[in-house]
Amino acid sequence: MEFTPVNTEARKNLRMKSGDTVRVMQKIEEKGKTRLQPFEGIIISIKHGTEPGATFTVRRVAKGYGVEKIFPLYTPMIDSIEIIKRSKVRRSKLYYIRDTALKQIKKRMKMMFVSIKEEKEEKIAENENKTETPKVEEGVEDSKEKNDTPEVEEKNQYSF
Repeated sequence: MEFTPVNTEARKNLRMKSGDTVRVMQKIEEKGKTRLQPFEGIIISIKHGTEPGATFTVRRVAKGYGVEKIFPLYTPMIDSIEIIKRSKVRRSKLYYIRDTALKQIKKRMKMMFVSIKEEKEEKIAENENKTETPKVEEGVEDSKEKNDTPEVEEKNQYSF
């Protein structure tokens, strides 16, 4: 006599561990139809082993944001679980990956900010080189060397 449509023995024998990369095929119902949506990521924790209340947490990066989902192991809403890659890790819970991902993002943002700042400084330097005019020495009253054009205040093109 079966209590659930899920093949519990097959799910027990998957032998998933933290650090494995998995593809979870999740059933989603929309407008009366059921479709499969894959969620691929790294397992950061498995809780309660293989007992009926077992869960596993999968993390992936989607469009620059970290997304985590907690799946019950024996839910009928999961069609299949494929183990794509096995990794050797030294911990059973990989929560530190959240922090390392943040550090990497902050480092990238800092590098982008520095490069943008350098580009602005280069543009300013280029514009200053283009607009430099030869200075007229004081005390020289030759009409040929004297600048007869009225002085116009230069506006700073870059406001920060």
